[in-house]
Amino acid sequence: MLKTIIVDDETPARSELKYLLDELAQTEIVAEAASVRDAIERLKEHPCDVVFLDISMPEATGLQLADALQRLKYPPAVVFVTAYSEFALDAFKVSAVDYLVKPVETDRLAQAITRVREHVSLHAKAQRAERIPVEKGGKKILIGIDKIRFVMARDDYAYLQTDSDRYFSTVSLAQLEKRLDGHGFFRVHRGYLVNLSLVEEIEPVSGGTLLLVLNGSDEKIPVSRRRVAALKKALGL
Repeated sequence: MLKTIIVDDETPARSELKYLLDELAQTEIVAEAASVRDAIERLKEHPCDVVFLDISMPEATGLQLADALQRLKYPPAVVFVTAYSEFALDAFKVSAVDYLVKPVETDRLAQAITRVREHVSLHAKAQRAERIPVEKGGKKILIGIDKIRFVMARDDYAYLQTDSDRYFSTVSLAQLEKRLDGHGFFRVHRGYLVNLSLVEEIEPVSGGTLLLVLNGSDEKIPVSRRRVAALKKALGL
C-alpha cells in the first residue's frame, strides 16, 4: 500500500479524493492537510510515498511545497490535483509524477497511482543500490546499505553487521547515521544504529528501557530510555 497524504484547502475536495482512493484500495491515507504549513507538519509526523496536492491554496501554493520537497534527499512522489489545467507545465518543472484536473475520474486516478508505483519502485532500487565502504581482512569492500542489520560504535570507529559477517569502518557512528538517513535506520542508543525493517521483537526492561531482537538473530540491542518514545513512534506503536 502506498502511504499517502492529501493536501487541499477545501474539505469536500479532500473527502472526494479520499473516497476515490479508498475505492481503488491501493493506498493508505496517513494524513490530510488544509494548507502548505499544515502539510509540512503532517509530513514530519507521517513519512509517505506520495502527496496528492492542490495548487491554489491560501498563504503558499502547492507548487511552492512541491519545489521545497525536491530538496529532500528522498522526496515523496507528487501528484497535483487541481481545478486549473494551465499549471501543468509548472507542475512538471517541480518533478510532479502526474497532474489531475478536477473532477477526477477513477480511471485517470488509477493511471496516476500506477505511475506513482513505478516512481517509488525506481527510487527504492536506487536507494538499495547505494553502498558503504568497509574493511575486512585488510581489504576494502563495498557492501549494500540494504545488507546492513545494525551499526555498532567502537570508540571513534564502527562495526557494520550483515546477515553473514561483521565489517570494520573507519567512519564514526555519527557520520554513518547521516549517510544512512532516509534508509530506515534509527539511532536507538549512543552506541547503536538499527535497521528498523528487521526488528522482530521488543522486550521491555526495568527502568523504562527496551531490548530489540532482529529477525534471524538472538543478539539483543539496547534502547536508551530517552530514545524509547521516538522509537515507538518510528515503529508506529
